[in-house]
Amino acid sequence: MIPPTILVTGGAGFMGSAYVHHLLEVSHARVIVLDALTYAGSTDNLPYGGMPSDRFKFVYGNILNAELVDSLMAQADEVVHFAAESHVTRSIYDNHTFVETDVLGTQVLMAAAVKHRKRIWRFIHISSSEVYGSALHERMDENHPLQPASPYAAAKAGADRLVYSYWYTYGVPVVIVRPFNNYGPRQHLEKVIPRFITSVLLNEPIPVHGAGSSERDWLHVDDLCAGLNAVYHVGDEAIGKTFNLGTGRSTNVVEIAHLIVGLMEASSDLIQYIPERPGQVERHTADIDRARAVLGWAPKVSFETGLRQTIDWYRANEAWWRRRMYARHVEIELPDGRHVVH
Repeated sequence: MIPPTILVTGGAGFMGSAYVHHLLEVSHARVIVLDALTYAGSTDNLPYGGMPSDRFKFVYGNILNAELVDSLMAQADEVVHFAAESHVTRSIYDNHTFVETDVLGTQVLMAAAVKHRKRIWRFIHISSSEVYGSALHERMDENHPLQPASPYAAAKAGADRLVYSYWYTYGVPVVIVRPFNNYGPRQHLEKVIPRFITSVLLNEPIPVHGAGSSERDWLHVDDLCAGLNAVYHVGDEAIGKTFNLGTGRSTNVVEIAHLIVGLMEASSDLIQYIPERPGQVERHTADIDRARAVLGWAPKVSFETGLRQTIDWYRANEAWWRRRMYARHVEIELPDGRHVVH
């Protein structure tokens, strides 16, 4: 059999690049990465430093470029769509970019998928647990109301429902995946876990929003990749469905700060409380019963083990994260008019 060609949008970012590495390790597929290389994406994250091989090709470009997207979709058997602006605080600072990339960019991809739907075997859209807003019950299943609380979350919710509509209306074979908070190697420093780890390495204050009581369900990126692999291999029963990928356990931000301080043998005096972030949600905790039943998937990496591995990676890869220090902080305006750096 001829190996399939998989188009991965946003494949030079954190989650996308992890999946590209995973594909090249566990499959025989040919992988094409399309990425605009914004501040959060880099060829440093890619296999072979982004240089082509017999199984890998990197294309520098934007998903808003319809002609380029069409030419790549014509080569693909499967599409995995990661490309998105993906930081809550940054979406408050620059929400236009989020709507443009996350919603309009997704529309360009879906229009191309309609044109090539006889070839496309599966279109996997990477959504986000942020579309749910704060949890209304102990665990959030896929039928939890969508109540996005930030421009980023709203843009992801728009893309999520847009993708669904292309299955319902045009029969594009879509599967929507809603990962809960991912962490692991090569994650940008604007995210909470690498921010805290690098703060300790730099002996700088660890910034905790508000009281640090907001809780998230933390999923190691290796478990995400395994979940996407399960989506790839399952039959048509997954088409048109949405799947949560999480752990069912939530941990609050101040607990994470103390865990990192303890694992890195640093002083808890580094923990510094700063004003609460606008658009903050109280809690996300995944219900993953559907993923267990349909995909046969469950997470394997415990939070403590994953956190240790992530700390070790940042310790060993200072040259990688030093180059990203410039985008570590974002200045935003609070509802009372104050300007703060998050």
